Amino acid sequence: MPKSTGSFVHDSDVEWEDLGDGVSRKLLTYESGVMMAKIKFEAGAIGAAHSHPHLQCSYVEAGRFELTIDGETKILEAGDSFLVSTELVHRAKALTAGILIDVFTPMREDFLAD
Repeated sequence: MPKSTGSFVHDSDVEWEDLGDGVSRKLLTYESGVMMAKIKFEAGAIGAAHSHPHLQCSYVEAGRFELTIDGETKILEAGDSFLVSTELVHRAKALTAGILIDVFTPMREDFLAD
């Protein structure tokens, strides 16, 4: 996969990547300093607790989620957003089917296939 996308990306041109356990991902736009991804959750799916060295801000495009960041838990719905500072442990549980739009800086090179 290339180290950047063009200036414009059509959602319909990007395939979903099945991450298992009811979670799928599309990589939208990215280059070395930033990456945007769309994450789709089936109802009840859980994004396992994890941390990373990237700053992350996320927008709830659809659905209802239970988000835990550094031990604090909140319920977020479509239109809400959250920020995860570097290295903080966080997880998402889909209370309904939903979609998150995640933005990372710098880009998540670990998301790119070899």
